[in-house]
Amino acid sequence: MTRISMALGVAALGAVTIAVGCGGGSQQTASESAPPASTPAAPAQTGTEVVDITLKTDPDPVRTGENTFEVMVMQDGTPVTDAMVTTEFFMAAMPAMNMPEMRTKTELTHQGNGIYRGKGQVMMAGNWDVTVMVMRGGQEIGSEKLTLTAK
Repeated sequence: MTRISMALGVAALGAVTIAVGCGGGSQQTASESAPPASTPAAPAQTGTEVVDITLKTDPDPVRTGENTFEVMVMQDGTPVTDAMVTTEFFMAAMPAMNMPEMRTKTELTHQGNGIYRGKGQVMMAGNWDVTVMVMRGGQEIGSEKLTLTAK
């Protein structure tokens, strides 16, 4: 599984951690580089509470076809258990190849202790812009954008 941690409110790039041998997919070594997370937006806060979002994928790396996405959401060190969490994969149109833009959104289900999980489709190999969105009471409490490369 690839574990990508995003601590919103951090001025630098989101941390990218590769967990080797965590089950089911292929494994990456430290010498293989994962795509970097993009620079986080302004801190996602409600009052003074910072939201931390951690994304894991299975298989690792993401593959075309069905994948499992797991997101852990913490707010000031406490698991968020009452949110709506989604992942959205987006690939821009490639007119030279006669390909339209592609977008797939997956709603994740709360599994307990701030962990949300769901299965979603990745339509083709290549670089995908991924947005993880966390909503509570109809309002965004956190989001993170990053790039993943599907094999």
